[in-house]
Amino acid sequence: MRPTAIFAAFLLIAFPTAALADAIDGHWCHEDGRRMTIDGPAIVTPGGTAMTGDYDRHGFAYVVPPGEPGAGKRIAMQLIDEYTVILRTGLDSAKSVEQVWKRCAKPMA
Repeated sequence: MRPTAIFAAFLLIAFPTAALADAIDGHWCHEDGRRMTIDGPAIVTPGGTAMTGDYDRHGFAYVVPPGEPGAGKRIAMQLIDEYTVILRTGLDSAKSVEQVWKRCAKPMA
């Protein structure tokens, strides 16, 4: 076995979550109790709307749908680390609201 293959196998065994840590996909919670789920371009917003947005492995953006607080505003999220996403509301960075969201478990059905 080549040294690079041995090293790759070691990484997979030693750090089994490393592949998941590099993507924004998953369940996210805010300290005020709001939750959202991202799965590729699909999102379930904090208001419960299932829709699609602009997906990147490390980021996600969408426009808040009608009927939810902030309807019509653009939301942009950036993955900071395995457990943290920074969410920004609005296009104007001077007026943007920034929130910290943390990775959390799948909600009970």
